[in-house]
Amino acid sequence: QVQLVESGGGLVQAGGSLTLSCAHSGRTFSTYTMGWFRQAPGKEREFVATISWSTGSPYYVSYADSVVGRFTISRDNAKNTVYLRMNSLQPEDTAVYYCAAQSGKLTTAPYEFSYWGQGTQVTVSS
Repeated sequence: QVQLVESGGGLVQAGGSLTLSCAHSGRTFSTYTMGWFRQAPGKEREFVATISWSTGSPYYVSYADSVVGRFTISRDNAKNTVYLRMNSLQPEDTAVYYCAAQSGKLTTAPYEFSYWGQGTQVTVSS
């Protein structure tokens, strides 16, 4: 059973930055595609970013159009951790951010992810 624990959320002013972290409990972290999703009040959960599994070859990444150029997803297999660096944050980025994992190909579809964290709140004030 994989457990995911997010951290790094908080309150930030518009234009500011935050880095979210997600710790993966499994021993085969490098074989999991990892993703970040978010859910704002009254809205459906939406894709933010994903990074492919890798045991040495280059990673593949994908971003939602709304975060391209502002957010960066990365992973450190030695630390079993995936990160989401968020720059130029805007009030519309306010949401609960969730980390997710799946042992398969790169995907942006929430239903294809098997494991989810509890979420971390990001609030951007104007």
